[in-house]
Amino acid sequence: MNPKLDDELAAKATAEGQADAPAGDAAGGARAIHHRPPSIWRGARAAVGLELRGYFRTADTVFFTFLFPVLLLGIFGTAFSVQGDVGTLPDGTGGISMAEYYLPGMVASAILLSGLQNLAIDIAREKSEGWLKRLGGTPLSPVSYFLGKVGMILITTLLQVALLFAFAAVVLGVRLPSEPELWLRFGGLFLLGIATMSLLGIALSALPRSSRSASAVVLPVVLVLQFISGVFLMFTMLPEWLQNVAAVFPLKWLAQGMRSVFLPEHFAELEPGGSWDLGLVVLNLSVWLLAGLVVSLLTFRWTRRS
Repeated sequence: MNPKLDDELAAKATAEGQADAPAGDAAGGARAIHHRPPSIWRGARAAVGLELRGYFRTADTVFFTFLFPVLLLGIFGTAFSVQGDVGTLPDGTGGISMAEYYLPGMVASAILLSGLQNLAIDIAREKSEGWLKRLGGTPLSPVSYFLGKVGMILITTLLQVALLFAFAAVVLGVRLPSEPELWLRFGGLFLLGIATMSLLGIALSALPRSSRSASAVVLPVVLVLQFISGVFLMFTMLPEWLQNVAAVFPLKWLAQGMRSVFLPEHFAELEPGGSWDLGLVVLNLSVWLLAGLVVSLLTFRWTRRS
């Protein structure tokens, strides 16, 4: 969000609070107006619209969160195509291109970048530059503010993933799943991933002490997670101890869940447990979701730390 949109949201929240306020009692020609906060959902709808406008007006945000996974898929799919198909069975079937192998990791990366990275940096900047303090003085509910953020993340990530699928299928010739149950699995993992990464992004936004340090705090975390979680490198290439480290964090499980959707079934044998372990995927993401929620509730403030 930028200052102009921030002012617009604050003004809208105040106007809605006045519109919802009951008429005061008239006494001696005077009327007392009591302000009441606007409804949570009305405030959230207004916040989503303004967040989307601010998102697509910021060129660096659009590039590094919206287009970056598409760019990386194109680079990896093209650069490693000379290696031929991977995962080919002894009878010569079952092999897939490198672009197809990297697709689930790029989907998980898109959710990470949009949810954790974007929210952590955005909220830290708004807090440091005083925008949140101004919003805290309006009738806007904190719930509406966060619903607006998460709604923006959900919409932009859906568009981002749709663009990723179109690019993979049309340009790189990737075969997308045709089974409805796999798309249902994708939908569940997508929503759980969005919720988890968004709450972790809100929690992580409490660490930077200024807008200048936000990127320095968040970007290394995001970059390291992608290297050790099977996004930039094949997970099977990593030493066992590093796989165990990655298993502590949510991105590894989200990427593994996405591999269960987009890769042939026999690729499950390459996972550390010899299967997709979808129960563990959901469990670990849910634990991180709850951790993000608790930390967010304990640490969020409208103003920055001194």
